[in-house]
Amino acid sequence: MPSAAFTAVPTLKSVKKIQFANTEDKQEFSKYPTKAGRRSLSRSISQSSTDSYSSAASYTDSSDDETSPRDKAQVNTNGSSDFCVKNIKQAEFGRREIEIAEQDMSALISLRKRAQGEKPLSGAKIVGCTHITAQTAVLIETLVALGAQCRWTACNIYSTQNEVAAALAEIGVSVFAWKGESEDDFWWCIDRCVNTEGWQANMILDDGGDLTHWVYKKYPSVFKKVRGIVEESVTGVHRLYQLSKAGKLCVPAMNVNDSVTKQKFDNLYCCRESILDGLKRTTDIMFGGKQVVVCGYGEVGKGCCTALKALGAIVCITEIDPICALQACMDGFRVVKLSEVIRQMDVVITCTGNKNVVTREQLDRMKNGCIVCNMGHSNTEIDVASLRSPELTWERVRSQVDHIIWPDGKRFPLSLHHPAALALIELFNAPEGRYKQDVYLLPKKMDEYVASLHLPNFDAHLTELSDEQAKYMGLNKNGPFKPNYYR
Repeated sequence: MPSAAFTAVPTLKSVKKIQFANTEDKQEFSKYPTKAGRRSLSRSISQSSTDSYSSAASYTDSSDDETSPRDKAQVNTNGSSDFCVKNIKQAEFGRREIEIAEQDMSALISLRKRAQGEKPLSGAKIVGCTHITAQTAVLIETLVALGAQCRWTACNIYSTQNEVAAALAEIGVSVFAWKGESEDDFWWCIDRCVNTEGWQANMILDDGGDLTHWVYKKYPSVFKKVRGIVEESVTGVHRLYQLSKAGKLCVPAMNVNDSVTKQKFDNLYCCRESILDGLKRTTDIMFGGKQVVVCGYGEVGKGCCTALKALGAIVCITEIDPICALQACMDGFRVVKLSEVIRQMDVVITCTGNKNVVTREQLDRMKNGCIVCNMGHSNTEIDVASLRSPELTWERVRSQVDHIIWPDGKRFPLSLHHPAALALIELFNAPEGRYKQDVYLLPKKMDEYVASLHLPNFDAHLTELSDEQAKYMGLNKNGPFKPNYYR
């Protein structure tokens, strides 16, 4: 999910006294809120503009929001308490979100319909750690429909949709996640997913590698019995390759982050829209003429830059990879070092998957009001820990959005915010010996199948090769049509 920030709206310094020409005008004016009422109405409108309908409608009162879900005793309508979410009563709103998401996720729904009778994941016990949104809920419910038992937690402490987590808990999925978890909550939720009596995971679906790391370190006996790991992020894939290189990866793993459908749809096309959605919801910022630096020109960075440029922002990028840097130049973006431009930037966006991309020294040099946000993995890219120093003041603006205030008064807003199904089916059902203890790319045939499931939604019709054409090109008529290295 994208991160974004909120810029405070300046208050009026003075208010003119209004004169009325007649009684009717005065009565008409009186229908509208008083000064205090107008402030309240303004806040209400501002809040509603930043949240989806269902999340706004599912807000609980403030006293409930202050209570940690870990301290609540909750049960779903079936009497189960094997979950920990913000408020199980939000399930109805979450169900609406999921039903809306299903309309735009034709590939998963098609897979669900085609394979539901066969139950290819019967016997699979999947522990998952991903963003918990309406879209991932469609994935989770598809896995359940295909026969899997699932326990789920969030890979990001900021992106969970509470009402969606409640909806999953209501249908019996053991979910441990809520928006705004502390770091201690984050690891507690992961442990609750893994460590439960009478249930042991045999498959892992991870986004970022934290779940895999936790099982590997804390439950090595469980890790050794896992039949496969599916990893969705560049950070998590990097961790898997490190384990493999060190000879410590004792189970096969599938890298779906580098599949074409993941790279293009999730990283490029979805982020191209979500960066604007996230920033607009939280700031209502006008991008035209704004100086923006995007750190990283991978697929996520490309999507962000395209969207920002289209709205008139002046975009430059930072890169360590000469190939990506050259691509940025050919796409019309200036390639810079962050330290060279940091003082002039209105918005700083990180999407590298690395750590400490924006350091405290660079944060100190930012101009007043600069928006800092993260599109990469968790909050490691921005040195948030250094901002917890005593000389800086944190001012909560709204959920997930804080102003960081320097001693001189400077402030900036900070906010941190599927091929996987087929990969799970492939690893779970693969005959012994097909996959060794290593990291594998999603087979190109499977990648093309995922893409083909999307096409009916666009009323797209593929051209079929004739036998002569297939022979000429050296291809099978049914694919794969591209080599494994194609991206």
